[in-house]
Amino acid sequence: MAALFTPLTLRETTIPNRVMVSPMCQYSCDARDGVATDWHRTHLTSRAVGGAGLVMTEATAVEARGRISPEDLGIWTDEQTAALAPITEFVRDQGSVPGIQLAHAGRKASTSRPWDGHEPLKPDAGGWDVVGPSEEPWPYDDKAPTTERLTRDDIESVVDSFRAAAERALAAGFEVAEVHAAHGYLLHEFCSPVTNHREDGYGGDFEGRTRLTREVTAAVRAVWPDDRPVFVRISATDWLPERESWTVADSVRLADDLADVGADLIDVSGGGISPNSWPENPGPNYQLPYAERIRRETEADITVGAVGGITTPEQAEAIIANDRADLAIVGREHLRDPYFTLHAAQALDATDDIEGPPQYRRAFGF
Repeated sequence: MAALFTPLTLRETTIPNRVMVSPMCQYSCDARDGVATDWHRTHLTSRAVGGAGLVMTEATAVEARGRISPEDLGIWTDEQTAALAPITEFVRDQGSVPGIQLAHAGRKASTSRPWDGHEPLKPDAGGWDVVGPSEEPWPYDDKAPTTERLTRDDIESVVDSFRAAAERALAAGFEVAEVHAAHGYLLHEFCSPVTNHREDGYGGDFEGRTRLTREVTAAVRAVWPDDRPVFVRISATDWLPERESWTVADSVRLADDLADVGADLIDVSGGGISPNSWPENPGPNYQLPYAERIRRETEADITVGAVGGITTPEQAEAIIANDRADLAIVGREHLRDPYFTLHAAQALDATDDIEGPPQYRRAFGF
């Protein structure tokens, strides 16, 4: 059996193979209400038909002001929950596991969609006031909106929003909940000294800056069934000078702390804390060394997913076969090829290792 097609069991939830569809924002909700549309149904279910073991939603806002754009997916109302339920049912019917990424955009919220310019939206233009650990806004030059520093009461409200979102996600039928603590969004903003200038219990040293991420993860774990896993996506590094930013060593330490509060897998990404915090020339597997280091150096028994520049079946197979990570998290390649996993089975001579949809067997040789 190809390593890529071995099951992965976390708690009592079995992912049938090691391919996960990475969360990828679609910016496609109607009427700015955060309700999933036919686009989301087609996008997510087609990847399940394509054989992916775990199909993860895009960053799904836990409250209205946590959206990146007005068109983002949400999970803070009954209507949003109801719209997601038939999607999770179809994903499960294909033998895949449905997952949801719970998110809050923090100071990077209230922007137009990428194809509409990705510019900040002021309240009078359809946007809203944004929040963060400190008053410092995302550097949009002179266009930056005012960022409101969250109070202690506000922080408790954020934790409650994640908890309530997890309860709604469970009602919608999701089997994996992922906490989004990466890419310069709210939880990452608290973790990184680049953006967190607080002097209270949610700032200062490592323990203070990571407190909100730990509390959110614990809150999600508290309402998530014991037999279902909780993931946390992190940025392993800010890709900025180490003495003044978040580092891979910090991520190793955080992974152990998150395991202590009930996280089962660390989804290892990177960057996003500032416009300068991206590698100049990302190549194949460019973030894999971070996942590998976290997997190797953590004291806790926690699994790790690798994302970034995974575009071929051979890459994904080597990651799993060589014990460099436990999940191959594939993003853009799934946009190019919804049937990546079925094609991987062909390429790896592993069609006996995957059932595949009977309607497509004549095309894929199952």
